[in-house]
Amino acid sequence: MADGLELREVAIAKGGQPLVRLDCVIAPGDVLTVMGPSGVGKSTLLAYVTGTLPPAFTATGRVLLDGEDITDAPPHQRRAGILFQDDLLFPHLSVGANLAFGLRKGGSRADRKARVDEALEQVNLGGFADRDPATLSGGQRARVSLMRVLLSEPGALLLDEAFSRLDTVLRAQVRELVFQRAREMRLPVLMVTHDADDAAAAAGVVVTFGAD
Repeated sequence: MADGLELREVAIAKGGQPLVRLDCVIAPGDVLTVMGPSGVGKSTLLAYVTGTLPPAFTATGRVLLDGEDITDAPPHQRRAGILFQDDLLFPHLSVGANLAFGLRKGGSRADRKARVDEALEQVNLGGFADRDPATLSGGQRARVSLMRVLLSEPGALLLDEAFSRLDTVLRAQVRELVFQRAREMRLPVLMVTHDADDAAAAAGVVVTFGAD
């Protein structure tokens, strides 16, 4: 059994029409980029990995994470962290409380606060724990979202057009931060995007859906 994220002969269809076929292993710290226009099944593939595939789709094949078959596991047990193009921060919670939401249950309040504060320091947001998310810039919100996912201790990181709402300069900065953290934590990364710059920055294998 291989470490990393394995998609073993995955095939997804809708209404009998094939959408996705993929057979690959993403090693720890590596990035597999899936490209293609809207509607070809990129996000559908991520939904299958996370266990949230809508019932309108049918799928075969297995999903393994570090050798464990998670295909039939409920979403919360799959250890697949996902970042979307929208940051999805809870508006009624402070920045610190948003991060604490990512932590696993258990541990003292002091320990949890220390982990949140450390995470903020790591992305140059020290002292932001009590801030309202609405007061953050787009780049700051993206960094908070990333650290919330990483604090949940995922075994793999999925990126669903995660950088598409950021301007060019900010996009490059946040993208490099995400890939750097993934390498440091040895997380396999499955990224779907329509942007060739994202694929180039990932410096990994690129699969194109919807190509002739």
